[in-house]
Amino acid sequence: MVDRVIATPAAYALIAQLKAEHGEILFHQSGGCCDNSAANCYLPSDLTIGPYDIKLGDLNGVPFYIGKLQYDYWKHTQLILDVIDGHGGTFSLEGASGKAFHTRSRLFSEEEWTQIEAQVQKDLA
Repeated sequence: MVDRVIATPAAYALIAQLKAEHGEILFHQSGGCCDNSAANCYLPSDLTIGPYDIKLGDLNGVPFYIGKLQYDYWKHTQLILDVIDGHGGTFSLEGASGKAFHTRSRLFSEEEWTQIEAQVQKDLA
């Protein structure tokens, strides 16, 4: 199975730091406006996951969601969570750390996309 979302070592290190500080956390990749089209990290009590949010996967046990409208644009890409220096200007938990999560992406190969479509069909059955 092809992972829909992965993370760099720097992102995993920041995830571990935030889990140690806050306990349970989650990610949501949204579509813009005031949250900067960024992958934001939240406490589960700070964000309601709704029927139009799609779970792309887990990063070391941390769920990663994306809004349906954003997913429709990015469904052919693997999201790669990374970290950059600076403040992302978002509501994300890492804001005070001097680091910001940053989403990169790459297109799935035809072979990978075939595997993903097969898995989706299996899940719907």
